[in-house]
Amino acid sequence: MLSGLLRRGVQPARFTQHLGEDLLRSAAALHSQVRRMEDIALDAAKKTAARTAVDQWVTEDTKILGIGSGSTVVFAVQRIAERVWKEGELTDLICVPSSYQARHLILDYNLNLGDLDRNPNIDVAIDGADEVDRHMVLIKGGGGCLLQEKVVASCAKNFIVVADYTKNSIRLGEQWCRGVPIEVAPMAYVPIKLHIEALFGGEASLRMAKVKAGPIVTDNGNFLLDWKFIANREYDWDEVNRAITLIPGVLETGLFVNMATKCYYGMADGQVKVQNK
Repeated sequence: MLSGLLRRGVQPARFTQHLGEDLLRSAAALHSQVRRMEDIALDAAKKTAARTAVDQWVTEDTKILGIGSGSTVVFAVQRIAERVWKEGELTDLICVPSSYQARHLILDYNLNLGDLDRNPNIDVAIDGADEVDRHMVLIKGGGGCLLQEKVVASCAKNFIVVADYTKNSIRLGEQWCRGVPIEVAPMAYVPIKLHIEALFGGEASLRMAKVKAGPIVTDNGNFLLDWKFIANREYDWDEVNRAITLIPGVLETGLFVNMATKCYYGMADGQVKVQNK
């Protein structure tokens, strides 16, 4: 390497600098490769969980299916489409979306699109989660669809959660560090923020967009607060959820308490872990 640099006119005093730059580039490339491998492993885990849940819960007796949002749900919809179009099953299944993304997934895979006006009683709803604790309390809303997701889940006889192993925690906040999403009326976000912080501590911040200027706007035209609660503090999440929803201007929280029937986690070794209510 030194002789090559000298032939290019690089002085020996700059050799260390060039060597350092080469090492940094190699380290960055290695880090990028590791991240890609991790993403591939997580996608495989999500796919395993989603397909297992679909095959166990979506049967010929399932007439109305709620479709959630997020990356894991994509694999669930793909499996449903396989069963409809390749295996000739579930031809009468109606899918009710919980978000703009879910609606387009249903249309993209040419499945029967429904809505809550005509299909208010859902047999099974399948959705992902940002984190699930040992009591099956969920944090949802990282993608900004929590209000519609909770409405659809609440209409289902069985609410099934699919996720990868990184979403499974003993207590909330171990894995998911972005806080509890809360959908709020835009004109009320400041008093709501102050009210939550006064009640429960922590910090509630307005979620800002990364491409557009200004805050994130939900499918319903509202703002999102992300409440970063105090780590390692014991909360009664049912009480917290009720108290926050009573604040004027709050539309819904991303706390799903006593709602999930079962959770399916795709594990790193290719197995599926099932958590029961």
